[in-house]
Amino acid sequence: MEKITQTAGRKQLGQFAPDFAHYNDDILFGENWNNTDIDLKTRCIITVTALMSSEITDSSLKYHLENAKQQGVTRKEISAIITHVAFYVGWPKAWAVFNLAKEVWKEDIEGDDEKAAHERSMVFPIGQPNNAYSQYFIGQSYLAPVSTEQVAIYNVTFEPKCRNNWHIHHAEEGGGQILMCIAGQGWYQEWGKEPVLLTPGDCVNIKAGVKHWHGATANSWFSHLAIEVSGTNCSTEWCEPVDDQQYNKL
Repeated sequence: MEKITQTAGRKQLGQFAPDFAHYNDDILFGENWNNTDIDLKTRCIITVTALMSSEITDSSLKYHLENAKQQGVTRKEISAIITHVAFYVGWPKAWAVFNLAKEVWKEDIEGDDEKAAHERSMVFPIGQPNNAYSQYFIGQSYLAPVSTEQVAIYNVTFEPKCRNNWHIHHAEEGGGQILMCIAGQGWYQEWGKEPVLLTPGDCVNIKAGVKHWHGATANSWFSHLAIEVSGTNCSTEWCEPVDDQQYNKL
């Protein structure tokens, strides 16, 4: 988990209240926020809820809303969170928090929250729509070149339910492909074998001549690095699509 560091206490109150600055920077953030018993996204949601319940709607709440967004909370999620809490702590408090949340999530486009959150969850860009290969995909995919010299590496991103056709990487010698999941959840399947669920950190080695497909799960965006293994006379043969009947069995 990314280590949380805080210096606001010392910057603003270091001389006036050094003990408070120490507790704020070193204990509250340095120790409590770095506790790994709950993840950062959950911790952000709890903090926003606590501040809303206490009717604190100043810059500190905006800071924690921005922090929540950085940790992957989407506009739809924050809207649902504020609405849910409003039933328990009061409707006027929700209005005040929504006014701040609208500023924090103002750049997100309707229907695009999940994509934005997915992109924030990884270090590689999503890239541009993969239009050149769209005929071999069901759904929208995106392509971002990571390396085009020595070894070709591309970040391939699939929207939920998007998948490519069955295909084969051919080579007279060497060849094949390596997939490394970096964000979201997806499927990989070889012909005649059961599908394998891929999560961040999983790696798949695909030998030349193996018929296979890969793509996102029904409810998650999915990104993997596609690493082209060098070989002689390499080519890709695109085959039949993974139709809805096959895919919906997963």
